[in-house]
Amino acid sequence: MIIKINDMSDIPIYQQIRNQIVAGISEGKLEPGEQLPTVRGLATEIGINSMTVNKAYQLLKQEGYVYSDRRNGVCVQKNFIQKEQLSKAAMEELKCIIAEAKIGGMSKETFLQICETVFEEGNV
Repeated sequence: MIIKINDMSDIPIYQQIRNQIVAGISEGKLEPGEQLPTVRGLATEIGINSMTVNKAYQLLKQEGYVYSDRRNGVCVQKNFIQKEQLSKAAMEELKCIIAEAKIGGMSKETFLQICETVFEEGNV
């Protein structure tokens, strides 16, 4: 999986890394138990400070998407806790996305159709 950083984005780089790894897990591009690049290796590969990658990995660990193994480094979690609700942060982000869609005049049906497409395919 290739991480692409958008330097022009308002989204912090560590969050972009986190989001792309979560999407990679969701889409099956990263398998359970798969080893992620080392902090230093990923930082060098994408040309950023290693502390930024470390912050992304720490966030992923806190959220339960990855775990640390002394021998293998950071790996994708093998078992995920099944959730029936979004986190508080995700719910706030979703509210903002819905507000933007409403302001832009998007119908509920179109919005839900886009959501279904993204849920099923991982992209629009």
